[in-house]
Amino acid sequence: MTHHVILGAGPAGVIAAETIRKLSARDSITIIGDEPEPSYSRMAIPYLLMGNIDEAGTYLRKSPTHFEDLKIKVVVAHVQHVQADTKTVVLDGGEGIRFDTLLVATGSRPVTPPIPGIKSEGVHRCWTLADARAIAALAQPGARVLQLGAGFIGCIIMEALAARGVKLSVVEMGDRMVPRMMGPTAGGMIRDWCETKGVEVFTSTKVESIEPGQPLTVKLSNGKTMQADLVISAAGVRPAIGYLENSGVTCLLGVLTDEHLQTNVPGIYAAGDCAEALDKVSGKMIVSAIQPNAAEQARIAGMNMVAFARGHTPRANLKGVTQINVLDTLGLISASFGDWQGVPGGAHVELTDKAQGRHLSLQFKDDVLVGCNSVGWTEHVGVMRGLVEGQIKLGDWANTLKQDPTRLMEAYLAAAQGQGDWSGAADGRRR
Repeated sequence: MTHHVILGAGPAGVIAAETIRKLSARDSITIIGDEPEPSYSRMAIPYLLMGNIDEAGTYLRKSPTHFEDLKIKVVVAHVQHVQADTKTVVLDGGEGIRFDTLLVATGSRPVTPPIPGIKSEGVHRCWTLADARAIAALAQPGARVLQLGAGFIGCIIMEALAARGVKLSVVEMGDRMVPRMMGPTAGGMIRDWCETKGVEVFTSTKVESIEPGQPLTVKLSNGKTMQADLVISAAGVRPAIGYLENSGVTCLLGVLTDEHLQTNVPGIYAAGDCAEALDKVSGKMIVSAIQPNAAEQARIAGMNMVAFARGHTPRANLKGVTQINVLDTLGLISASFGDWQGVPGGAHVELTDKAQGRHLSLQFKDDVLVGCNSVGWTEHVGVMRGLVEGQIKLGDWANTLKQDPTRLMEAYLAAAQGQGDWSGAADGRRR
């Protein structure tokens, strides 16, 4: 009997296991996760902290017998290493689990910055349900909370903390908020918006040390010293793939995969936040740590694992991942798609109305929209994504958008859906 082993009990691992079971009623499936909780979504944790859902609301599958009903075995253990040559996963207790196919879907782990005192009592990450319980106990109304990091994940956590009525300060070492998603103008607008909502924001600032105590004493690189009842470390994440060292599986930032999600080792696949896959816009291999990409990668990997086990050719190809970020920061919607920083030799147009809290930045390569940023332009989010992901040739409409970037909808309808033969004239009349 074929044995499919899946490392990771998050969304990618669960979807892959379910995909395998749909295609094969008899194969043996084992999911190995390192948390004692039922499989859950980390992206739901902020909503748990807001009080919008309870812990059960974070669970990926609501039935407590879901995996048992599907005859999927779930093991709670830490993986020590993988032996590709012997097709064995070695667990922390020394137990070895043999596999015929293996999926690496262990996601990411929070980065722990090298700050003196970062492991003091009262300093927490916001990554697991256990973290959420600890934060909820301390983040009471009026509590002084300092958050380290204002990236995408940090802003989502910030929203949850603000909803709990704490006195919140955010420290970001970059020169703007969400620096990996937004340019200087957009990131600055998000910072200004947060400050109007009562959140103290320090950019271009580092936490130099954290002194234990109640309260904690936090020293910043700008010379300021702050007292905090709770410190949240949200300094980014990295793929959780340390156990693959010396395994024979090729890794760079993440686990390198091909269009079938297979690694360099036949029968070993990767999906989700730990997988490096082709970005169809930039043509580069990237880790795109968002749940829609993880779900699609897991579905394709599961199909191909079954095909491999049966000696068949791969059943499905990944068309590529995209860099997609849509963020709600205390009610301000921002979005980033594709190569938002632009490409060599490309063209760029930007429109900013700070009084209305609106910003739009478009990046072109020839007549194709390859990336964009927006703040406050909620009506164009779907169109921007469609144009960037579809790599649609805009023709003369590219020149029109460079003159008036707000005409995205017209450009999309004309170029993508072919609804009429449109000119690139500024008035957009039909020819």
